Amino acid sequence: MVLAIGCFALTLFMYWLTKKVYRAFPKVYLTPLLLAPVSLIALVIGFNIPFEAYHQGAGWISQMIGPATVALAIPLYKNFHVLKKHAVTIGVSVGSGAIVAILTSAWMAKWLQLNTAITDSLAPRSATTAIAMAVSGTIGGIPSITAVFVLLTGLLGMIVGPVVVRLFNIHNDIARGVLLGTSSHNAGTSKAFEFGSLTGSIASVAMVLTAFITMCAAPLLIRFIS
Repeated sequence: MVLAIGCFALTLFMYWLTKKVYRAFPKVYLTPLLLAPVSLIALVIGFNIPFEAYHQGAGWISQMIGPATVALAIPLYKNFHVLKKHAVTIGVSVGSGAIVAILTSAWMAKWLQLNTAITDSLAPRSATTAIAMAVSGTIGGIPSITAVFVLLTGLLGMIVGPVVVRLFNIHNDIARGVLLGTSSHNAGTSKAFEFGSLTGSIASVAMVLTAFITMCAAPLLIRFIS
């Protein structure tokens, strides 16, 4: 029990520490999304901590992903006036992006001749972790593998998103927010706030809409592709 509590405290401490590091040195490779899990894995392996002990102490944090999804309604409420003003633009853009993400993920997996379970696990990768894992389980995927794809998608979006913004001279807050929020969920939204509060707010709305569109569309599209 003492070891489990220690693992829980270590997880929280490492997340806090990596956030401090990222704020001091805002480099992509120092983002808590990458640095915290890598550091924890290194510590668990280095100190020979049994996975069962670590999971007993810190594993319940993962179970909070589901209830935390309720908080996704907050950005919609706070930015309702923006959503209402640009509803058509945001809706069409996010809807198209979410559907394209599902289709291209599934088609690429089939092109690489991955098995059905991996294909289904990859399809909802652009949604937030909780919804992506739920959709994955519904359509026959493996939720734990989906979580890895979601993490990789977020990291890729944080790296490529700003490059796309600079390359195409995207200065519109709506466009930047939709781009980052639709393509890379929480990680992209966090990056969007670095461009400004409005860009971050639009990214929050886009992230929420992408999650719900993925939840509704993924099961239907996977059947169509299959």
